[in-house]
Amino acid sequence: MTFPHRSIWTAFAALLVAFHLGLIFYGLTPNLISRPLHMAFALPSVFILAARSRTGLATGVLLTVIGMACCLWIVFRQEGLDDQYGSLEGMFQIAIAAALLLIVLEMARRSIGWPLPLIALAALLYGLFGQHIPGEFGHSGMPLASFLGTLTITEGGLWGSLTGISVGVVAVFVIFGAVLNAGEAGRGFMNIATAAAGRLTGGAAKVSVISSALFGSISGSASANVASTGAVTLPAMTRLGYPRRLSAAVEAVASSGGQIMPPIMGAGAFVMVELTGVPYTGVLTAAFLPALLYFFAVWIGINAFARRWELKAISAEDTPDAQTVALTSAFFLLPFSVLLWGMFGAGYTPQYAACLSIIVAALMLAVDARLTFDASRTLTRLSEALLAAARQVAMIGSIILCASIVIGVLSITGLGVKITSVILSVSGGLLWPSLFLTALACLVLGMEIPTTAAYVICVSVAGPVLSELGLDVLQAHLFVFWFALLSTITPPVCGAVFIAAGMVAEDWLKVAVTAMSLGIGLYLIPFAMIANPAIVDPVTLPSLTLVATAKTAGGLLLISQGVIRPGPWWLHAILVGGGLLVIFAPL
Repeated sequence: MTFPHRSIWTAFAALLVAFHLGLIFYGLTPNLISRPLHMAFALPSVFILAARSRTGLATGVLLTVIGMACCLWIVFRQEGLDDQYGSLEGMFQIAIAAALLLIVLEMARRSIGWPLPLIALAALLYGLFGQHIPGEFGHSGMPLASFLGTLTITEGGLWGSLTGISVGVVAVFVIFGAVLNAGEAGRGFMNIATAAAGRLTGGAAKVSVISSALFGSISGSASANVASTGAVTLPAMTRLGYPRRLSAAVEAVASSGGQIMPPIMGAGAFVMVELTGVPYTGVLTAAFLPALLYFFAVWIGINAFARRWELKAISAEDTPDAQTVALTSAFFLLPFSVLLWGMFGAGYTPQYAACLSIIVAALMLAVDARLTFDASRTLTRLSEALLAAARQVAMIGSIILCASIVIGVLSITGLGVKITSVILSVSGGLLWPSLFLTALACLVLGMEIPTTAAYVICVSVAGPVLSELGLDVLQAHLFVFWFALLSTITPPVCGAVFIAAGMVAEDWLKVAVTAMSLGIGLYLIPFAMIANPAIVDPVTLPSLTLVATAKTAGGLLLISQGVIRPGPWWLHAILVGGGLLVIFAPL
């Protein structure tokens, strides 16, 4: 990107950031203004900035102009559209609605590929022609003007609650992460992880676990986590002679866990707040112990591999001294402290607390770990933060808008209720068969689309089933969210594994097998949350929570040893079977 172009894009990114932060500070804005503007701001980053060819650029400019015009038409006609009650008037409005839907599909395609847009397109076709399907999976049909209008000029489709989360919460935390990553915070993550675990057996792998958990909670993307922290941890493990399949597996598994690790959990926690009605603090409290158990299982697995391959610790000369750790860790600890104080101390909303943290993190871009100031470096960091924020807000916005089409069609046609009844019928109305069917659906859907979108679509269908069978709403949502994440390390589509394997030039299938054994907790802990409800409810009966957590940890310890350590088959069977009994034995 040349200097004039960079300056223009930086100015545009600054407008995008100012818009989203301004929504937090300046009070209520009608949803049919803020949400279309959110899409309008996302369009140039998706279609123009990320264009990969001249043809892509030319079509991107055209789609951006059309998309922005449609979004602005919604904004300026907002009051009048409210009076139409979701029904379009005339061919001009139908054309605008069709353009908006097609542009959203193309936004998602350019951002993340074909799978999610194809699912959304199938949903649209079902909504338009499902009345011709015989039997219970057909629907009664509705006029074109009403169907498209509900999706585009009301809060039941593109501008629904999911898009509201993207506008008002997710975008703010994405900006927070971009500002943190532009400064010394990434180095701080690595230094504190190296100081804490570098000298332990298998220290380089454990550094990867800690740093990836810290970074992944902010980034919310397993692939982004692998690419960023892996650039440091993978060469370190390679230099120490770690098997490449293990190095890549550790990074993939640790990076995947970032999405389930409070306090931020990527976009997942905020979507869960909206869908469950549970306060943000309640979601974090419920998610904390399962995430801790996951990383405990990974840690135990690394110990088992360390004994198997005699993995070395990081040498003393490569371990940062206490002063360096203290200085660099302050670059993320201070903004994080402001965030936590704002949410739990001052009682601010998560997004308002994140705005305060962004201000602190932005001020800290002015200095480095030696506490020196450089104006040119500061401006470069600010530009990098703004550009990264714009790209990530646009990408997540594209995903959420596309997923909103699916959710809107499920609601309009009643298809979600029909699928729910099928699941109940196939499972015989029993909880555990329903859980296995839901887990399989989440795994398959998660292979094709990002975790948050897979979670939203799966929970829209399976959530009512699990609640009807007696699960607490938060239990059900956490179960679905964990299994939507499973595809990051599970073949045949395992994005985190592919990236990590490529970075160390190892066969991805070998990495995937190792990752699945290291990340065994990802497959078992969701079921443990159902068998031991106290794990996700530490407030009601803390003593029972302690027992349930210790019991589950003991079971994971046995299972990890049985899966990883060398020995006769019968010993493996005893350890795995014993672990399962410990986890699922009633209290």
